[in-house]
Amino acid sequence: MTLDLLAGNAALVLALMTGLWVASVVLRDASIVDPWWSIGFLLVTAHTVARTGLTPGKALLLAMVGVWALRLWLYLLLRSRGKPEDPRYAAFRAKYGPERYWWVSFFQVFLLQGLLVVLISAPLQLAAAASEPDPVSLTDLLGLGVFAAGFAIEVLADAQLASYRRARRRGGADAPGPVLDTGLWRYSRHPNYFGEALLWWGFFVCALDEPMGWATILAPALMTFLLVKVSGVAMLDAHMAATRPEYAGYIRRTSAFIPRPPRT
Repeated sequence: MTLDLLAGNAALVLALMTGLWVASVVLRDASIVDPWWSIGFLLVTAHTVARTGLTPGKALLLAMVGVWALRLWLYLLLRSRGKPEDPRYAAFRAKYGPERYWWVSFFQVFLLQGLLVVLISAPLQLAAAASEPDPVSLTDLLGLGVFAAGFAIEVLADAQLASYRRARRRGGADAPGPVLDTGLWRYSRHPNYFGEALLWWGFFVCALDEPMGWATILAPALMTFLLVKVSGVAMLDAHMAATRPEYAGYIRRTSAFIPRPPRT
């Protein structure tokens, strides 16, 4: 991994985020960045592999990143279709005023998320820059196993959430209650975020074959911190508790993040 390659990856992410920012100004919707978050990681990984040469280990890594990134991109894109700007960004727009937010959002949303992509992709960049012959190792297979577990949990949790929302919209006598507490959601209030964090630890394991691979532990640790304390668990719990009285009981009996049997 060289500084030149790192600079090239950062430039690609900057170009992606700048293009999304321009589109957001036209559409007056900063939340368009969310579906494209995962594509930034795929772009960085693919560029690194293209610059350093494809090997069996890199092919496996690229497949893992591609499956995760494209699935999440499509899921979030379809979920946001036809909806107004996400309330988080709408609140920022109201706070700064529309006459200022068009340029504030470039730094607050797009440049910040681009920086996070470059930082959190450290294990991907390191593993994708491996020297030949780089066969698929036992470490790669262990990383694949952790990734697969996290990916499966995230996909299943998202599917259960989508099914619950459809049932709520249909209404009727058999409509579910105001809180989803079945399936994986019985054991964690945010199983999708847990799955997301777990698969990032799988990416980290794949980088352990490389010199200084252990140092990239800061990447999955940062991702886990963001999911739990910043943009995920903490924010959604506060919103749900404020809008749905039944959520307080759900909080008391259900783990916030790591799945475990509900408390009685």
